[in-house]
Amino acid sequence: MTEPGHQPSLRVSRLARTAGGFAEGQRAVPAEVAVALTYNGSTHAVMMATPADYEDFAIGFSLSEGVIDSPSDIREIDVVETAAGIDLQIWLTDDKVERHVARRRAIAGPTGCGLCGIESLAEAVRPAAVVNSETRFSPEQIIAALASLAPAQRLNAETRSVHAAAYWEPSAGLVAVREDVGRHNALDKLAGALARRETNAARGLLLLTSRVSVEMVQKAARLGVPVLVAVSAPTSLAIEMARQAGITLIAVARSSEFEIFTRPDRVLQGVRHHVA
Repeated sequence: MTEPGHQPSLRVSRLARTAGGFAEGQRAVPAEVAVALTYNGSTHAVMMATPADYEDFAIGFSLSEGVIDSPSDIREIDVVETAAGIDLQIWLTDDKVERHVARRRAIAGPTGCGLCGIESLAEAVRPAAVVNSETRFSPEQIIAALASLAPAQRLNAETRSVHAAAYWEPSAGLVAVREDVGRHNALDKLAGALARRETNAARGLLLLTSRVSVEMVQKAARLGVPVLVAVSAPTSLAIEMARQAGITLIAVARSSEFEIFTRPDRVLQGVRHHVA
């Protein structure tokens, strides 16, 4: 859903330099607004995001952060428009409120000391959930999934400047796509959309248009997807996290070519080679 007054994109004036000189005109650009995620009256985080799919974002972010275990842990979501941006007011069930408060206390450290932030560092590289799905995909299926993504990126087709996260299944094709100026936001929105549909992500592929960092792998593991396919390269820590989580990490995926960094057996049955 999109809050009245905020659209995912807008047209702005610009001067374009061409072979014939400068020309006035307009270009579509993605909207970017501050979105606060507030739990039972207490702000947890503020993200710069595309003003769309708010409910998906609230649910997906809450799932990936471990605040909730399922959408049923949320009593209500209020989308409040303010002068500074959007406030997603998320109201948790009583038991989840207690857990959320306890978790915030556990990771809050003192400021201004040499050792502060130890808990936050541990939280940043916390072990990912282990994905046990043995679903396999052929190279042709991976290529077909990639080919289906670009036509579904409507906001990117208009602005050429947003990320996408998508979920694809062999039997259903492209199930859901979410776009955002932030790659993490796009994945959280996708997670929320799948959770609302009660989709079992162990049956399909996660497609990303961004690079693969460790946080993206952690979110993918939380989602339970066995194979992550990205158009850009992964970081070293992302590769290690994917190995620990049992995720098949495929990256630098362009057209009919891609590179497999972990668990190649899900694509090439019985093949391990030197890849973890």
